[in-house]
Amino acid sequence: MVSLPHRSVLHGAVSAPCLCYPKGKDQFDNLEKHTQWGIDVLEKYIKFVKERTEIELSYAKQLRNLSKKYQPKKNSKEEEEYRLCWPKFCLLRQDFARYTSTRAFLATLNEMNDYAGQHEVISENMTSLITGELTRYVQELKQERKSHFHDGRKAQQHIETCWKQLEASKRRFERDCKEADRAQQYFEKMDADINVTKADVEKARQQAQLRHQMAEDSKAEYSSTLQKFNSEQHEHYYTHIPNIFQKIQEMEERRIVRIGESMKTFAEVDRQVIPIIGKCLDEITKAAESVDHKNDSQMVIEAFKSGFEPPGDIEFEDFTQPMKRTVSESSLSNSRGDGKSEPKFGGKSKGKLWPFIKKNKLSLKLGAGPEDFSNLPPEQRRKKLQQKVDELNRDIQKELDQRDALTKMKDVYIKNPQMGDAASVDHRLSELAQNIEKLRLEVQKFEGWLAEVEGRLPSRNEQPRRQSGMYEPQNPSAVNSCAQDRESSPDGSYTEEQSQETEMKVPATDFDDEFDDEEPLPTIGTCKALYTFEGQNEGTISVAEGEMLYVIEEDKGDGWTRIRRNEDEEGYVPTSYVEVYLDKNAKDVYKPLQKISE
Repeated sequence: MVSLPHRSVLHGAVSAPCLCYPKGKDQFDNLEKHTQWGIDVLEKYIKFVKERTEIELSYAKQLRNLSKKYQPKKNSKEEEEYRLCWPKFCLLRQDFARYTSTRAFLATLNEMNDYAGQHEVISENMTSLITGELTRYVQELKQERKSHFHDGRKAQQHIETCWKQLEASKRRFERDCKEADRAQQYFEKMDADINVTKADVEKARQQAQLRHQMAEDSKAEYSSTLQKFNSEQHEHYYTHIPNIFQKIQEMEERRIVRIGESMKTFAEVDRQVIPIIGKCLDEITKAAESVDHKNDSQMVIEAFKSGFEPPGDIEFEDFTQPMKRTVSESSLSNSRGDGKSEPKFGGKSKGKLWPFIKKNKLSLKLGAGPEDFSNLPPEQRRKKLQQKVDELNRDIQKELDQRDALTKMKDVYIKNPQMGDAASVDHRLSELAQNIEKLRLEVQKFEGWLAEVEGRLPSRNEQPRRQSGMYEPQNPSAVNSCAQDRESSPDGSYTEEQSQETEMKVPATDFDDEFDDEEPLPTIGTCKALYTFEGQNEGTISVAEGEMLYVIEEDKGDGWTRIRRNEDEEGYVPTSYVEVYLDKNAKDVYKPLQKISE
């Protein structure tokens, strides 16, 4: 009878402690979610910086447009004509360069342009140092994260495979043990039965031994698999997974450090431009402190002073003596001691001229004016003539420089014929000589006008000449000479020669009668003619020095005032020729003035 191992040995092997399923998978899932959240935070910060750069660019663009909008226009022929038409709405660069206040404003505009440039620098630096760098880093971070979690999933799958192999080995060992136990029981039963043949008992014994051997083999295999699994499990939880977790931790720490450094760069980019922005603001402050009100006022005085000599005292006219009235500057007759005819301002001029007043007024603004600038006051005329002379002299100098250069070139060609034909330069030299001669004639012409104006202008240090006494008799010839000096040409120019005074009469036409019934404008005040004005242009009216008239339209910035003598005569005169007294109740004084005019 063959003895087999006791059944309790197999039971002891089968009843070994059960292995637990690995628990690392849940942590991988949590880490995967957390690292993805970290990448989302980084991408959100990149988007935030991008929007900040767009805001900086938009702000810089708006600042540049604002600076450009208020920049003065460059001088050009078209802009000069536009300025003549609309002087209130056109600011040229020369206007800005003239006064300290406008120069300060121009400096402010330029500094604002530089200020906008610093915001563009902020946008560019943030784009290159933060947005671009972080975008590349996010791509690298995604690849690294993918690699680490791929290794983790691979290790997880490997340990799960080992676990399945162990479970299969264990189940096979358990099954073989049960089969060996049943075979042992069957053998013992056959061996105890006296009715069973020896052959059946032997067969049962062999079957029991075979099952026992199979159980032993399964036990050995299970023991080996278990040992291998324990080794793999130890390697998994103490080597592979910690290494992977360490790499993920380092990756996450680098991400946190990187976003912190980006935030620091975000502040440094702003801080780097603060000194330059401070310089821009300092320049604006410096420009504001350079504003000189005294200098600007003096510039206005120099620009607009007319050069007229103030009128003398008005003579007293004694009407108590039976004698002929003396001629004085305040006389409304405007008679001359040399026997000149008295100007007549009769006729129904309103109906004849009024339809064309607006047109004529615009033509006075748009017209190029006489070549000698005789339509300007003396001081302004002198400045214009001086500018013209300087401009012509500069042109002559340019022509001379070209002539000298061509002369040298011709000499070179003569000495070295292989370099060029000397005769080819002669035509251009001839043209330059003609141009120089024309320019010199022009200079002589304008210098003659300039000398004429400077001879007429009073000395700057000369005090205005006044009449010595109220009752002192006045020399008629001196009066005539002074009055003639203040006469003006039909277009507002000033002449020295005594012109023949002609009677201003315009024949009536059927077309003019259409405007006779036009409602007259109300008077808004009175004015006194400071100088004689011969208004022979269409839309103007002649006035005598000292004459009192009605104002029906103020100067609107174009240098002309609209006045009325009586119900039939009205027109425009230069504002500088009259002294205006605005009065809301001017209509009430119409009749007294009419009586005085009569």
